[in-house]
Amino acid sequence: MPTIDSVTAPLVLRHADGREQLVAACFTHPTGLLYLDLYWHRSTPERAAHLIRGTIAGNGPWRVGDARLRVLGCQHTDPHLQQAFADWQGYLQANADRYPPRAQIVEIARRLGATPQV
Repeated sequence: MPTIDSVTAPLVLRHADGREQLVAACFTHPTGLLYLDLYWHRSTPERAAHLIRGTIAGNGPWRVGDARLRVLGCQHTDPHLQQAFADWQGYLQANADRYPPRAQIVEIARRLGATPQV
């Protein structure tokens, strides 16, 4: 069964207020879930890394506190997120040499207190 840390599919975070956003990466944390915004690497950890407090429950979709995390659906399921996803994928393809490799992202998450299970 995959853990949140090992999922490579695009993930959608639904906040308690109903707002949804794509996340670049997420990791288990002793107090909940650490996630990184899209384009996080062009910002600072204080602005682009976020902690949701609560127990992680489920096997996908997951619940963490009042938030929900799931895999991005197709265009008919999540049409409101498709442009952001396409833009992100285009950015990653065009800037592969500027985006940190997975091992470096995991190390950054560890420095932010996460306990990745990868």
